[in-house]
Amino acid sequence: MGSGRYRYLFSPLRVGPVVVRNRIVFSAHLTNYAAEGLPSEQHAEYYAARAAGGAGLIITEEHSTHPTDWPYEKLIHGFHRAVIPGYRRITEAVHAHDVPIFAQLNHNGGQASGMYSRLPVWAPSPVPDPMFREVPKALEVHEIAEVVAGYGTVAGHCAEGGFDGVELQCSHSSIVRGFLSPATNLRTDAYGGPMVNRARILLEIIDAVREAIGPTRALGVRLCGDELIEGGTTIEEAVETAKLVEATGKVDYINTSIGVATATLYLIEASMAIPPGYALFIANAIREAVRLPVVGVGRIKDPVQAERALAEGHCDLVGVVRGQIADPDFAAKARAGHAGEIRTCLSCNQECVGRMGLNRWLGCIENPRAGRESVPLPFLGRRPKRVLVVGGGPAGLQAASTAAQRGHHVTLFERGPSTGGQVALAASVPSRAEFLDVVRNLLAECQRYGVDVKTGAEATADLLRAESPDAVVLATGARPQPPHWAGGLAHVVDVRDVLEGRAAPTGEVLVLDDLGFHQATSVAELLADRGAAVTLSTSGMVVGQDLGITLDLETFNVRADAKGIRQLTDEVVLGASEVDSGSSVVLQILKHTTGVTGERRYDWVVCATHQAPEDELWHALKGAPFPVHRVGDCLTPRRAHAAVVEGHRVGVSL
Repeated sequence: MGSGRYRYLFSPLRVGPVVVRNRIVFSAHLTNYAAEGLPSEQHAEYYAARAAGGAGLIITEEHSTHPTDWPYEKLIHGFHRAVIPGYRRITEAVHAHDVPIFAQLNHNGGQASGMYSRLPVWAPSPVPDPMFREVPKALEVHEIAEVVAGYGTVAGHCAEGGFDGVELQCSHSSIVRGFLSPATNLRTDAYGGPMVNRARILLEIIDAVREAIGPTRALGVRLCGDELIEGGTTIEEAVETAKLVEATGKVDYINTSIGVATATLYLIEASMAIPPGYALFIANAIREAVRLPVVGVGRIKDPVQAERALAEGHCDLVGVVRGQIADPDFAAKARAGHAGEIRTCLSCNQECVGRMGLNRWLGCIENPRAGRESVPLPFLGRRPKRVLVVGGGPAGLQAASTAAQRGHHVTLFERGPSTGGQVALAASVPSRAEFLDVVRNLLAECQRYGVDVKTGAEATADLLRAESPDAVVLATGARPQPPHWAGGLAHVVDVRDVLEGRAAPTGEVLVLDDLGFHQATSVAELLADRGAAVTLSTSGMVVGQDLGITLDLETFNVRADAKGIRQLTDEVVLGASEVDSGSSVVLQILKHTTGVTGERRYDWVVCATHQAPEDELWHALKGAPFPVHRVGDCLTPRRAHAAVVEGHRVGVSL
């Protein structure tokens, strides 16, 4: 049994022939770590780090089961025997920590493109996916048999590669989900129509895979509980499918999910706008209908939430993915009674989900080592150094924490009354409070490793020179930079002026989005909540365009509509002037899709525009008798991930 406050979380569980030592699952998720269709050393070290950190079970990302399945470039082609050495490297690395590891098998079906494979996309029916928009070829019966056989082949490769089990991906993005769903399965043969027919391919795959892996390895099935699309699978149908799966007697557990990877992805990898545990109702419903162990998921980001999900009977195991990306030692810290030291996930989706959408490999805004586990850190120097860090935002805190962890004596100066920098402002707006965790976690690390944090302390060039340190790290941030057309108008202000209390716009307010991210949309919501009539305007085709990458756009648009926020696109401000003794602003606006110009009047204009680096101290320290490093926005203004990565990079280089 479990001990301490986590009675259920750290109790063992038998999953078929495999015993897991705790209920924390590092569930399958894309990484983009594959190279030329093969698993890589990056995979091995990434999974090994979570095994070393105490995860009870690891399930790898999907392994493609057929050449027609190649929806994105960096996919593991499990149907080639060449993957087996890479499989062995992964399983050996994880087994070294006495943790079982399963491989997820999948064919993405119609949720794909022929761009990489140069082959037709296969699906149960010729229903195009709303994202890929490629009409798939409806599978003929002999091709269905080929797909089924492909699962068996890859399962055999996984067994030969040392995996302790396999999981069939029948959720998110899957040809099996396509067959199960009445929205995408329009067939009239033995594989279409009633549920028992639509599930036929799944049952055939289960037979083939069980035969390939034998009785000594576990077999799981991951089901979508609700596709959240018109005419799609509902929880009642998912429960019916789960019963059919259990009745085979060949499956050892059921994993769960919600949504469709291309139509309702924002509910699969939910941002901080969605409450934690939001998808546990699916695991609960399936668990009530079957006796197999059930995995629950849904933005569970700390061990207390995970323990509650188990204690309340929603599930038998808990999927914690982003929580273990952010902190590989999630499980070990909780088990040791140090849950307060866990680097809790922000659910910001910027460098995990967001990087996938940009065809980059997976990282983390909080964990600069995520995806870099296979890259060794430089050796420590013989003598600890005296390091002074100026600035208490994420860049400065990360530099200080990293340097202190590597044995240096670090003092951090923050001229404000508290640390946090612009992150503290960003977290003060609606639906963004969890973003503050990035600096809260870093500050806790600084304190834990002995950084002397001085707030309300201005670090001048004279002070730094007088201290004669071994190194100085400047993380002084950035300052608002008004657009060229503003001309010092009193009612044209920056989003930071609003958040820092220097301006309180009322009446008709225009928020200009030149950055395409949370700055404009968040302040628009804040002002609408305060009673202003808000219009959002951008020169782009979509307001807050990068919110689509982090899966925030759908939920923002719902809130914006409820708050009466108007959105205008494809327009550029050419100039501005004051009217009514400076109490209003008239803007000259170009609609650049038509070339038409016009004027609009507002009480206030709030700008989310590019900032300027606060680099005065950098220039004042030129020629200093010690090395001076710049990190974060004082180098050039960007997003928080760049600040954290640069802070870490400098910290390890000292």
